[in-house]
Amino acid sequence: MSESAHRKGALALGGLAAILASTCCLGPLILVLLGFSGAWIGNLTVLEPYRPLFIAVAVGLLFFAYRRIFRPTAACRPGEVCAIPQVRATYKIVFWVVVALVLVALAFPYVLPLFY
Repeated sequence: MSESAHRKGALALGGLAAILASTCCLGPLILVLLGFSGAWIGNLTVLEPYRPLFIAVAVGLLFFAYRRIFRPTAACRPGEVCAIPQVRATYKIVFWVVVALVLVALAFPYVLPLFY
């Protein structure tokens, strides 16, 4: 698998883990905001016991993505995708967007009581 795919995979998995970590709180709120209601929404908290695991996975995958994206250019061979400055800049922007989304997803359960 290419190095570019490893970076993209780490970012995608980090974002997915952050979303899973916040589904117990974020999911019901989104459904209520969309107009869905009912007693079954209370069952969406079934993933709450796994939240610490999802948080650990998200932070771990973001760490590995950071290591790959922000490593020195000298570690890249000429002609590889990681040696192209525009691609490196795009990866860095996408990385910071994912980090922001992860932080929002992780902070959401603590901010959620302010909305109810």
